[in-house]
Amino acid sequence: MIYTKTGDKGTTSLANGERVPKTDLRIEAYGTVDELNSWFGLLRAEVQKTDHFSIRVQNEQLEWIQNKLFNLGAALSEAPGEWITDADVQQLEHWIDAMQTELPKMKSFLLPAGSEAVCRCHLCRTVCRRAERQMIRSHAQDVYLRFMNRLSDYCFVLARFIAYQQNEQEIAWDKDFFV
Repeated sequence: MIYTKTGDKGTTSLANGERVPKTDLRIEAYGTVDELNSWFGLLRAEVQKTDHFSIRVQNEQLEWIQNKLFNLGAALSEAPGEWITDADVQQLEHWIDAMQTELPKMKSFLLPAGSEAVCRCHLCRTVCRRAERQMIRSHAQDVYLRFMNRLSDYCFVLARFIAYQQNEQEIAWDKDFFV
């Protein structure tokens, strides 16, 4: 049965059995990680539409990330076990470095704009940053914070990589822009 009615009064259980208010910082953190996972699902749907091989390959990375985000949610809900490791952080760094070898050097800040896939990357990036801030407030382990920090970097670089592969022009921030 999907409903238990145990949360009807504003509390929920962590994986360790502890009952906490649904406003507990840990619940906020893993709830935002869950939201982020949904945004990655939308990003995957968009990436799967492309005919460009280099971008389609990212779909496997995105699936890996979605599984790791489920692991992170388990960790944040106090489930016992080693859910996110330094090797996971290193994997993200490897993918970031590989994409960056193909990208032109950035000369300015970029607006979060472009194609649907690029914009979805930026949405993932910003939700990732929010989850990271919530995790800091909930005193999450350092490796989880490093993972989220690298994941937001991955999202930014992936946005640039997709734009580059599709010959989209990146839109630089113009501090003096006015209409």
